[in-house]
Amino acid sequence: MTIAADILTQTRLLGRTGFAATRIGIGDLADRSLSLETCVATLRRALDAGLNLVDTAPGYEDGFSEQIVGAALQKTGLRDKIFLIDKIDHHNQPVAAQLDGSLRALATSHVDLLVLHGLSTLEGFEKASAPNAAFDQLDTAKKAGKTRFRGISSHHPDVLAKAITANLCDVVLFPIGPYVDDRYRTQILPLARKHNVGTVCFKTFGAGKLLGDNIGYNRPLANRPRGKLSSGGEEQAAPTLPYLTGEECLHYTLTCDPDVALLGMSFPNEQDAAFAAARSFAGPLDDSKMADLRRRAIDAIRGKGPCWWNPNPTEPA
Repeated sequence: MTIAADILTQTRLLGRTGFAATRIGIGDLADRSLSLETCVATLRRALDAGLNLVDTAPGYEDGFSEQIVGAALQKTGLRDKIFLIDKIDHHNQPVAAQLDGSLRALATSHVDLLVLHGLSTLEGFEKASAPNAAFDQLDTAKKAGKTRFRGISSHHPDVLAKAITANLCDVVLFPIGPYVDDRYRTQILPLARKHNVGTVCFKTFGAGKLLGDNIGYNRPLANRPRGKLSSGGEEQAAPTLPYLTGEECLHYTLTCDPDVALLGMSFPNEQDAAFAAARSFAGPLDDSKMADLRRRAIDAIRGKGPCWWNPNPTEPA
């Protein structure tokens, strides 16, 4: 693994897509407590830093995320430089109508990757891969020029393995971090590489559970105080329970070496913390450090509610 002078602008080919994607991707864009203009400016701040992959979905903040992305990409010449991921939230409903709604919200003629969102059961996979069902409809959208590539996001290694080996995906999205089912790291990453399928990975911070005393996305545990408001949103008080640092979590994910680590970028201070953690990555962690982080993550996640990104959310990873 080669570390660029600035990892934020380091790129690699995203599987068979041929797109040179930055190692850090932009996700978690919407906050209804902020104005559209503020959110657009925050997204453009990440793009100005050199990041070139953006993830959204119609269900994120009830369409607000797509609005933000659409407005941000109206800057002259910007759209063609960005790899844009959007999703189909309802697998049993016609893909075309959902995609057309997203394209209107995004003010674009096409997305680069269209993903079946949260396809996380084998039963759901079988239904989606039946004739004329969701995967076939993704192909129809591809032939119509409304998406360049197709894929899934999933919270189940078995589903990912079936989709990859059936040649149904150009890119897959799934969890990688110190607290995820280890099959994502030991089985799905190598399988995707073998089949030249791109990998975009999330849950580096365990939805924030690994970083503080919260049940995910900065929602505090009972009887745990919040911190004061800052320009980046409502911060929590310093953790009193076991925790990992942002640098440790991101260095773990970068050592696992997915094509793209998708991080939350809703606020400037979130961006700055992510940028600093990425830039401090000097190279892959050794096996003993990786194992230590997995052990510590079990302590850091304990008592903070189910981890929905794992097949068995209430069991240790």
